[in-house]
Amino acid sequence: MNSDKQQIFDALFALWGKQHWWPAQTRLEMMLGAILTQNTAWSNVEKAVSNLRRNGALNFQTLEKASQNQIAEWIRPAGYFNQKAGCIKGMVEILREHFDGSLHQLFALDTPALRTELLSWKGIGPETADSILLYAGKRPVFVVDAYTKRFLSRHGWCDKNASYDSVAKLFTESLPEDVQLFNEYHALIVQLGKEHCNTKPKCAGCPLEHLLPADSRG
Repeated sequence: MNSDKQQIFDALFALWGKQHWWPAQTRLEMMLGAILTQNTAWSNVEKAVSNLRRNGALNFQTLEKASQNQIAEWIRPAGYFNQKAGCIKGMVEILREHFDGSLHQLFALDTPALRTELLSWKGIGPETADSILLYAGKRPVFVVDAYTKRFLSRHGWCDKNASYDSVAKLFTESLPEDVQLFNEYHALIVQLGKEHCNTKPKCAGCPLEHLLPADSRG
């Protein structure tokens, strides 16, 4: 697998090119998007973010003043809106209490400390934390999502029950620590999942079809 990682990236990039991820104008907007995208399609996140923007709520001060119920109403299109509103309010409160409301102070932490901090927040798991580290913090960490495990296991490159960290190491231990590479790689895997490697695989025309075991092709 190690010798194939650059080949995989090159095949995906040759077909789809730059993905321009993460589609956000500020660090805060990116962090909100990472929370909102949990268990929903990005098209729903876009609607929720548009609501926040329309109500002037893509800034710390507005989110701090808004009630959890108000935030839930703004982000309703993203689903699980009460739960996600609680995560957002929790994030805002932690930033105020421990970082003087400053994302600059938060991102001044070194990568291990920042990851530990993010994982301690309500509703923030490894994928969301690493998305924030990579896209908002510009740290060379590899984001693993369901699409990543799916295409790796279908190719026989990892067990379908492999842990998050073990899957991430497949990439971080064999590729240069390059923020832009990891950024683009994750975004291309998302595109792969949308176009070909969904719950029901569509292997015909997939840029990785030639690397797939013959008995696994859908």
